[in-house]
Amino acid sequence: MQGFAGFMWLLSIALIIFSGFALFDAAVRREDAYRAADKKTKPFWLIILGLAFVVNLLFPILSFLPIIGLIATIVYMVDVRPAIRSLPGGGRSRRGSSSDGPYGPWNGGR
Repeated sequence: MQGFAGFMWLLSIALIIFSGFALFDAAVRREDAYRAADKKTKPFWLIILGLAFVVNLLFPILSFLPIIGLIATIVYMVDVRPAIRSLPGGGRSRRGSSSDGPYGPWNGGR
């Protein structure tokens, strides 16, 4: 029984890390990237993935709710994330440089 309990503990930790990574990834993507990829909104995915993360922290792996959270996390990772990453700029939030113009970086005529 100790071997099974240890395996379930490792599986639970892996699930928490997986859902935490998906939540972090969803948080750093731009809001407009979700609309451009024709996916649900950023707040929708943050709520769903945040709930999945909390459920994975609170409930044992063999209960019903972590399985639903795992499904939501997998949907984000295999459907939403690749669609957002395929957009120009990868959907990441980034701040422009002070030398960036409206059409890209200004290189001084070089």
